[in-house]
Amino acid sequence: MATGYLEILRARHALRLLTGTLVGRLPNATAAIALVLFVRAGGGTYSLAGALAAVYGVANAAGQPVLGRLVDLHGQPRVQLPAAVLAALSMAVFAFSGTDPLPVAYAAVAAAGLFTPPLEGGLRALWPSVLRREEQVHTAYAMDAIAQEIMFTVGPLLVTLCVFLWDERAALLVLNLLGVLGALSVVVSPPSRAWRSAPREAHWLGALRSPGLLVLLGSFLFVGIALGSITVASVSYADGHGGDAVYGWMMAGLGLGALVGGTVYGARRWGGSPERRLSVLVALLAVCYLPLMLTPGAPAMVLLTVLSGVFLAPCIACAFIIVDRHAPSGTVTEAFSWLVTTFTVGASVGTGVAGPVVQAGGTVWGFAVPGAAGAVSLLVLLVMGRVLAAPVRGGVVASSSENDPNRAAEPRFSSGDRA
Repeated sequence: MATGYLEILRARHALRLLTGTLVGRLPNATAAIALVLFVRAGGGTYSLAGALAAVYGVANAAGQPVLGRLVDLHGQPRVQLPAAVLAALSMAVFAFSGTDPLPVAYAAVAAAGLFTPPLEGGLRALWPSVLRREEQVHTAYAMDAIAQEIMFTVGPLLVTLCVFLWDERAALLVLNLLGVLGALSVVVSPPSRAWRSAPREAHWLGALRSPGLLVLLGSFLFVGIALGSITVASVSYADGHGGDAVYGWMMAGLGLGALVGGTVYGARRWGGSPERRLSVLVALLAVCYLPLMLTPGAPAMVLLTVLSGVFLAPCIACAFIIVDRHAPSGTVTEAFSWLVTTFTVGASVGTGVAGPVVQAGGTVWGFAVPGAAGAVSLLVLLVMGRVLAAPVRGGVVASSSENDPNRAAEPRFSSGDRA
């Protein structure tokens, strides 16, 4: 199983790009908990901390596709590093000014979210140039999804460590400094400096003019809703079964399931259409959410959260392949960034929906939300299956597209003026 992953990590520049991207994304992965701890340490309320975290999340979701389009237009170094520096400086302004005056705090946090560099989409755009075989790229997508689970587990621990060693302000500053260093490591690498987007057709919709991509985004909005709703329902469950410790074990179980599922998925080659495979994976994801409604004792519930996470990373990895297939020529970074934004927005919506459901119907109905959201995600894929499975059509053939790992000629959108 490890052979395919080791082969990728041994490829020139691969380990550096993966590590740099993960380190560069630490500020984003830890923003919510770091903001809450900082605001509370300064005497602020949980409501204020939550509002600032929400502003950061919304700004981040809005900025990713915009910055992704700029990367496609101007290259990675010209966009990624300046954006990382601006995001870090904005968070430093917040760290030193605190929550007074409040407008400055909101503006600084919003700017930090808005300028967060699209390193995630950038890495996926680089894989085809680093790994020459298509099956290697697909394995790298799975490894990427696994690494995300590790990062979102390790990130909060790093925040806690920084607070223990120094204080909450230092945690914000250190993590954002690490983010800049991670982005710097990526953009000075030869693959990042050499990467150029394929010629693109001038169009204000950019990547969103692809019908297949729109279907995928519509489906993944509900996958995000499912994931966001689980966190709220898990808090409700933990309140009656042991408190914060049980909640922590449930979230760790969810991450462990995704880690195991992603590792197994990426270790083998898969035949057939990735669009059809995604429908199967989403169906299995939705089915594995349903046992959570049983709400058994804490040990069994933790095992059920492991089961519920098993097909999450495979779904994400398969979605990466589909984005790569359907992104119009010259928009690959923007397309990947739209997937990140859609997933983030969906998780926020899921959190907002699950709260009132739990309040009105209790924990069991709270855990019904992820199953229902998974079913709707599957329904989108099935109803719009023909659109998603349709090949990308266009007027010309791009023989050296960034979307084509094997540099094979393939029908693409027409290439005209650079947008």
